[in-house]
Amino acid sequence: MTIDWSHFTPWASLSGGILLGLASALFILLNGRILGISGILGGLIPPKRHDTIWRLAFLAGLFTSPWIYKALAPTSLLTAPRIDAGVLLLIVAGLLVGLGTRYGSGCTSGHGVCGLARLSPRSLIATLTFMAAGFAVVFIARHLI
Repeated sequence: MTIDWSHFTPWASLSGGILLGLASALFILLNGRILGISGILGGLIPPKRHDTIWRLAFLAGLFTSPWIYKALAPTSLLTAPRIDAGVLLLIVAGLLVGLGTRYGSGCTSGHGVCGLARLSPRSLIATLTFMAAGFAVVFIARHLI
């Protein structure tokens, strides 16, 4: 195995992880809620009373932050992601991820970040399951197909 050093970004990854951890910790401390995207989105379907505004604000921030970053970041930090998949494959993958979050009662941010930090056995099993499934899919797609 070799490392693609031109795309190896340990500092960006570390700082992103720290920001996600801080945001998750602050969210649970200030709101008493888990910062899980699927739970936040799922709480809007159907909308719960007195619970809609913060959920919409969170999702609006999630969707607008890339444009804000693009407007403020130096052009040397802006790189377009390379996606080696067609639109149909991306749609199927998104639906499978959504199905998995419903069956797993949460997503990677809810289980993997917040649940593991709370030492939840259910989150440990969920995280191990979706990581193993991800490894298997990548192995099959890259080496067997």
